[in-house]
Amino acid sequence: MGKIRVLLTDDHELFREGMTTILNAQPDFEVIGEASDGLEALIKARELEPDLILMDIGMPGCDGVEATQLIKEELPQVTIVMLTVRDEDEKLFEAIKSGAQGYLLKSIRSRDLLRMLRGAVEGEAAITPTLGGRMLEEFRRISQSSQIVPGDEDAVVLTQREREVLCLVAEGASDQEIAEMLSISIHTVKTHMRNILSKLHIGRRHEAALFALREGLIPPRRAFLS
Repeated sequence: MGKIRVLLTDDHELFREGMTTILNAQPDFEVIGEASDGLEALIKARELEPDLILMDIGMPGCDGVEATQLIKEELPQVTIVMLTVRDEDEKLFEAIKSGAQGYLLKSIRSRDLLRMLRGAVEGEAAITPTLGGRMLEEFRRISQSSQIVPGDEDAVVLTQREREVLCLVAEGASDQEIAEMLSISIHTVKTHMRNILSKLHIGRRHEAALFALREGLIPPRRAFLS
């Protein structure tokens, strides 16, 4: 088997240099390219068709979650593992839903990182036991909250983030303003809106916000976000 061809995506050049040194020192890894943001990663992925992409989750412009979704749509065979400095539950679940094969903290030891990257290329989940346990808890919570309550078959369950987005829509915020207020990308805002409209079976965002206010799915004031 040939070497695992890696594309590094991170907006910090020093981190990319360090990872390049670690990976190229291994007999089975080869860094074939670097990118400093998500859009550049998409372009490089198209050009180089790597086996593995190490993707920083927090980058200016097109972030790691958005880039992962775009790349997986075009190149589903590419394995993508997210790297982050913070173990935020929301980012973890967004990354996995976008198609990432793993989610690792940058504080991980290099030997553990290499072991998990090799496993990821073989189809294993590159997730530490602690994060894996939190994923299981979230899946249980989602399963329980989605169970139909007798006599309430039409109940709508919105996630915390979906309700935050809908609150801001109700206040007249644009997608750009919502993205800035919640520190997420516009692409993520649009994804949340599509999910909201699908759940509510409503075609327009402002109609969805009015419906949610009327039905008590979101509160009438910004106290919800405090």
